[in-house]
Amino acid sequence: MGIEKISFLPRPLGVKKAAGQPAVSKVSSEWTWTDHFGQIRCRISSLRMRYTVGPGLYAVGEPDRESDVFVTANYKLSFDILRRELKGLNAWIIVLDTKGINVWCAAGKGTFGTDELISRINEINLHNVVAHRRIIVPQLGAVGVNARIVQQRTGFRVYFGPVHAKDIPAYIRAGYIKTPEMRLVRFNMMDRLVLTPMEINPAMKKFPLFGLIILLLFGIQPSGILFKDAWEEGMPFLIFGLTAVFSGAFMTPLLLPFIPFRSFAVKGWLTGVIAVFALMQGIGGFWHYSSLLPLVAAYIFFPLASSYIALQFTGSTTFTNMSGVKKELKIGVPVYLTATATSLLILVMYRLSQWGII
Repeated sequence: MGIEKISFLPRPLGVKKAAGQPAVSKVSSEWTWTDHFGQIRCRISSLRMRYTVGPGLYAVGEPDRESDVFVTANYKLSFDILRRELKGLNAWIIVLDTKGINVWCAAGKGTFGTDELISRINEINLHNVVAHRRIIVPQLGAVGVNARIVQQRTGFRVYFGPVHAKDIPAYIRAGYIKTPEMRLVRFNMMDRLVLTPMEINPAMKKFPLFGLIILLLFGIQPSGILFKDAWEEGMPFLIFGLTAVFSGAFMTPLLLPFIPFRSFAVKGWLTGVIAVFALMQGIGGFWHYSSLLPLVAAYIFFPLASSYIALQFTGSTTFTNMSGVKKELKIGVPVYLTATATSLLILVMYRLSQWGII
C-alpha cells in the first residue's frame, strides 16, 4: 500500500512487512496540527466527504503477534480518534473501506459490514499477522457485523468494544469486559452542537439559488426587472429562508429531546412554525405586500423547509434508525414537494394580481 496513494494519511514512522502479507503502515498516536485543523474543516465543510485514509492494515506502537487488532472506518476522523486513544499501546488497526463514512453511519448503510470485514481480514492475511484469533469491533458498528459469520469464515472471534474509543485501555485491562458505562451511548446537547455545522453547511450551499429565485420572482415585471422591488419585497423571504436554516439545522438538533413527537420531520416543522411566527411579529414593519398571499406562502413553505433540513440530521443521531428514516422520507417527500409547488403557485398568483392580469 503506497503512502502517496492515501489521502490525508499521517506521516508514517516506518513500514513493516511480514511474509505473506502486504506492507503495514506504521502511524503515530499523536495528532499533528494538520490533524486538528482537519477535524475542524471536516465538521464545517464538504471536506468530510473526502476526509479518508486508505483501507488496510496499520500499526500503532510496536505490535507483535500477541497484540490486539482493532477495526475502524476509513473516515479519517474515526481513524484519528482511535489511534489517539491507543497511545501507549501496541496495536494493529484494520481500516475498512466505508466510502469515507464513519463507523455508525456506515454500519447502517452496510459499508461497515460483515462482507467487507471478512474480505479485509483475508486480504491482509491477518492469520499470519497475529497468533490469537480476536478482533475488536466498535460497538456502534455491531448493527452491520454478523460476528458468527465472521468467525465461521475467517476463524476470528469478534469482540464488540466500548462505545467510546477513550474507554479502550480500561476495557483491555478489564479482560475485554465492558462496564455498563462503556455500553452507554451519550448524545447530549454538546454532542449535538458539535454536529450542527455539518447540517448548516449543505443547507447554506443551496441558499444562493433560493435567493436568486426569490429576487427574480419579486423583481420581474412586464417591462423588465426592477431591482428595488426585488430587494424590498424579496428581503423578508430571504430572512425567512435563513430562519428556516437556523431552526432546522441548529435549533432542532440542539433541542431534539425536548421537542414533542418522535418524528424528526414533525420536530423540525414545529420549530419552524414557532420561528416563522416569532419572525412575523418581529419584522412586521418590513412587509410591503398588497395582499396576504405572500404571508400564506411563507407560512406554508418555511416551516416545511425547516422540517426537511431537520430530517437530514437523522444520520447523525441515536434517536432513530434506518427503517424510521425511510418511513419519514416516504411520507415527507410528497408533502415537501406539494408544499413547495403550492407556495410557488400562490406567489405567482400574487405577482399576476400586481400586474393586473388576474
